[in-house]
Amino acid sequence: MDLQLRGKNVLVSGAGKGLGRAIGMAFAAEGANVAFHYASSSEGAEAAAAGAKAQGVKSIAVGADLRDGQAVNDAVARVGNELGPIDILVNNAAVTQSKPFLDSTELDWAPQVDVTVTGTLRMTQAVAKQMVDAGVQGAIVNLMGDSGRVGESRLLVTATTRATTVGLTKSLAKEFARHKIRANAVSIALVQTGSLAEHTGNADDEKMKRILSAYPLRRFGTPEDVTPTVLLLASPVSSWTTGQILSVNGGYSMS
Repeated sequence: MDLQLRGKNVLVSGAGKGLGRAIGMAFAAEGANVAFHYASSSEGAEAAAAGAKAQGVKSIAVGADLRDGQAVNDAVARVGNELGPIDILVNNAAVTQSKPFLDSTELDWAPQVDVTVTGTLRMTQAVAKQMVDAGVQGAIVNLMGDSGRVGESRLLVTATTRATTVGLTKSLAKEFARHKIRANAVSIALVQTGSLAEHTGNADDEKMKRILSAYPLRRFGTPEDVTPTVLLLASPVSSWTTGQILSVNGGYSMS
């Protein structure tokens, strides 16, 4: 199937490494021009942009601290100036932490709220404004964790921030439908990236077996398991799909 992504301009947040980088490269493989956003992983984002260019598309690495509104606005403006008006935004950047709630403090909560919630709002507002001003019939795809849908022990704060993605996605879909801008979300369980050990609490083999027992498919995901759904939701072939939360999670939750 031709996903009709060739020539589209895509911005992926948190794309210097891990799943975000894989998503950006998947778009490039489909012929889309890609901006790889990063906060601190500049080398990874620059390498990804170079790899995307090698596939014959335009690509840049663009840095911005999502806690800084002006930095976000400047980054989005740069993408528009260098690649053209943004057609697709993938909100992937987030801060997570596994910790018992009673042991956590506001210092633990702040970066999760400031990046995952407020930072995503900043990025989304800046891109949506550019889409509306340019008359782009755009697509926004938000990544979230299943903890935000079904809850998770030791991830109470992370789950709280991730749950906001549901409200954001559905509200965007309703408010921006008049502008022909769609919004959907992909909810994932554990994916094998460089941060897997952090998400599993550096579990030993026995604990990992117990964690895997919650997955009917008996394996964690890979970036390659997630990217097809992201691309499909971003694609014009999904033009009648908006406001939806799709789970890609190996059966971890089925609600």
